Amino acid sequence: MKVTIHKLFEYLLETAGVAPPECVLGFSLSQSPTLGAFLPDLSPDLVLDWNGVSFQGLPALRARVIDQAGLAGLCSADDVLITAGAAEANYLCFRQLLQPGDQIVTETPGWPQAAVMARGIGADLRLVRRREENGWRLDIDELAAAVTPKTKLIFLSNPNNPTGQLLTKAELHRIAVIADGVGAWLIVDEVYAGLEWEGTRAPSIAGIYPRGITTGSVSKGLGLQGLRTGWLICRDRQMVMDAVIERENSSEIMNILGEHIAEIALRPERLAPALVQARAAGEATLGQLDAFIAAQPRLSWVRPQAGLIGLARLDGESAEPFARRLLAEPYRTFLLPGTAYDEPAHIRLGVGGGASVRLDEGLARLAACLAQGLV
Repeated sequence: MKVTIHKLFEYLLETAGVAPPECVLGFSLSQSPTLGAFLPDLSPDLVLDWNGVSFQGLPALRARVIDQAGLAGLCSADDVLITAGAAEANYLCFRQLLQPGDQIVTETPGWPQAAVMARGIGADLRLVRRREENGWRLDIDELAAAVTPKTKLIFLSNPNNPTGQLLTKAELHRIAVIADGVGAWLIVDEVYAGLEWEGTRAPSIAGIYPRGITTGSVSKGLGLQGLRTGWLICRDRQMVMDAVIERENSSEIMNILGEHIAEIALRPERLAPALVQARAAGEATLGQLDAFIAAQPRLSWVRPQAGLIGLARLDGESAEPFARRLLAEPYRTFLLPGTAYDEPAHIRLGVGGGASVRLDEGLARLAACLAQGLV
C-alpha cells in the first residue's frame, strides 16, 4: 500500500517555497554546534567507508548509546543498531514487526510517523487520545482497553512529541505488563530524553521489557540533526538482525563520519556539559514562553515537562490559517500548526534553536498578529 504524506511534512513542503522566514517559533532541537568543535578529536586519516567491523554500527558508538540510556548491565552494545536517525530506527521496526491486518496501538497527539507507517502497511491502527483537559497525560486504562490479543505493536514517545509530557517509571512498567499480556512489541521513541524540566529521565523500555525497543538519536538534545545518526536498542537479537537486513535494502550501511562525530558527542566528558547547557537554555526560554502565553488572552497551554516543544491552544480561529498568515508579510515568522498532530485548535511553540531563531522578535510579531484579530 502506498505511504501517504503526514500533515507535518506536507505543511513543511508547502511552506518551504515561500520567502524564508525571518523568525522561527517552535524550533525542535537545541542549538547546533559547528564541525570545528569536533575536529580536534577527528583523525585526518579517517577512512570514509563503513567501519569494517560490524554492520550494526561503530562498536564504540554502540557502547556510548548503552551508557547514555542508562542501560549498562541490562543491555550490551550487541543490542544496538545504529541508524539514519530515530526516524529510520522506527521505520525499520514497523517494516519488520507489522504485517497487513496486524493491530498497532499508538497515541495522539504523538509522532505522526507511526500512523503513516501503519496505514501504509495496511495495519489496523488504534489511537489512544491524550487530552488537554487531562494535562495531555496518557490514560493507561484507555491504552489497556485499546490493546487486544491481535495487537502486535504499541508505539509511544517519551517525552511525548509534541506535548512534552512524561511517562513515569511506574507507568512504563505497567505498559510493559499490558504489552506482555498479549505478546506485543513495545517501541518507545526517546529523542527528547535528557531534556527533562520536571523530574528525572525515565528508564528506557529496552531495559524493562524483553520485547521493548528504545529508539533515539543525537538530533534533539545535542542539536546534531544533520548527522542523521540514531539507534534502536533491543535485547531480542533476532529483531536487531531483522532490522539490519531491512536496512540493507534502504540506507544499506552506515554514515561513518556521522557515527564518529556522534561517538565523540556522547563521550561522558562532552555529553554531560552539553546537556547541562541545553537544559539551561531551554529552561530560560521556557520561562519566557510561559510569561508570553500568560499575557496573551488568545493563548493557553499545558507547560511541557520535558523536551523542546509544546502545544498552545489558539482561541478564535483554526491554527493553520493563522500560521500561514503569520508566515506571510509583514510578520515573516514560522510556527507549525497543530493540524500536523491532528490538533487544529493548537500551535506548536518551542524553546530550541538558540539565537538564530530570533525568538524575541518572533514573539513580538506573534503578539502583533494575535492582536490584529481575525481576517
